[in-house]
Amino acid sequence: MSVRLYLVRHGKAAAGWDQDHDPGLDDTGRGQARDMAAALAPHGPLPLVSSPLKRARETAAALEDLWSATAAIEPRIAEVPSPTEDLAERRAWLNRVMADSWANQAAGLRAWRDGVVAALCGMRQDAVMVSHFIAINAAVGAAIGDDRVVGFRPGNCSVTVLEVVDGALALIERGRELDSEVL
Repeated sequence: MSVRLYLVRHGKAAAGWDQDHDPGLDDTGRGQARDMAAALAPHGPLPLVSSPLKRARETAAALEDLWSATAAIEPRIAEVPSPTEDLAERRAWLNRVMADSWANQAAGLRAWRDGVVAALCGMRQDAVMVSHFIAINAAVGAAIGDDRVVGFRPGNCSVTVLEVVDGALALIERGRELDSEVL
């Protein structure tokens, strides 16, 4: 038996990664969330799981409203953890990480990636999971055996479909890709 997971990248945030530690969605992001919810509506209601960050929770809210459900919060699918709180340093650090492979990352960052994969592989029923750019890349990389930190560029509110089969991830469909900068 397999479990189908719909990984949603959060909607457009009101501020960039180098501007705010935990921004919510802007008006465009809220519209993207409504459109994503309408597109996923025929698949549900399904259990909802969200990163604890505002932009993910606000994205999940569109499905919560549609399905009269409450998203479970899963910290393991949150944004990639930065080693610094300084916003300018965070951006420079993220750019270096994104240009490299997981094998070249610090042990703590590789453990974070493993936590993302474990959270997904631990799902026992089909679900929608609202997460972040690097976390979705970590999952897709694990599914296809790609060690790059960034193997594709999931757009805001794109839906990447994975399955958990015999305790491992399998890629069914990549979400729509970005046509602009991540940050």
